Amino acid sequence: MPSGYLIDMDGVLVRGPKPIAGAAEFLQRLKSQGYAYRLFTNNSRYTPDMISQRLGHMGLDVPPDVIFTSAMATAQFLDQQNPAGSVFAVGGPGLTSALADVGYELTDNSPDYVVLGEAIEFNYDDFITALRLVSQGVRFVSTNPDVVDSTDDGPEPACGAFAAMISKATGVKPYSVGKPNPLMLRSTLRHLGIHSEQAAIIGDRMDTDIIAGIESGLETILVLSGITRRQDIANYPFRPDQIVDSVDGLLR
Repeated sequence: MPSGYLIDMDGVLVRGPKPIAGAAEFLQRLKSQGYAYRLFTNNSRYTPDMISQRLGHMGLDVPPDVIFTSAMATAQFLDQQNPAGSVFAVGGPGLTSALADVGYELTDNSPDYVVLGEAIEFNYDDFITALRLVSQGVRFVSTNPDVVDSTDDGPEPACGAFAAMISKATGVKPYSVGKPNPLMLRSTLRHLGIHSEQAAIIGDRMDTDIIAGIESGLETILVLSGITRRQDIANYPFRPDQIVDSVDGLLR
């Protein structure tokens, strides 16, 4: 049995503005049975405090210190590559806060990097600035490669779609830190403080969660409460270690 869990949020614990049935009880079982865990997400829009408050409104008790985002992983990556650097960031408070936490200067004046994440609203001028900086040779990073977010109102463009716009105009592809990049999982494991052999990943997507877990040496658990349907699994050349309908069936 793993001693710790990396748990995706959308499609695993919540679907839109509502918790998935049994999610609150699953979180309680994690705590009562003494498992270490981290909720981790590719969405870089929000800070852990904001995510914790959002989940709390849904009846899910998740403190900010067990939440890890692709914005945090991106900030740690930049800090390791180029400590105390500078960045032109296009994204929400989750991204700008994470960059500030590692001591990065936010600037449009000859930055070391251009970093693109998600936001509720974008300023078109920021995209023009980002495009021109990347064209001038500034290194281009994105928090995640997801091109679409699922919402109650239908699909919305995500970080990968916005990054593609700059890539198309400049011919430069970003280095993307979030899933399925194993770097995201290794960063989350360091945040959790356990080794991959001791951990399992719980996710709803074969193309991000499960493949990232396999490539990082984690036990993989696919839940069918989100994106992936049972009939979709046969389309992939790899398989999860476990398949369950939802987290309601785990740790019982």
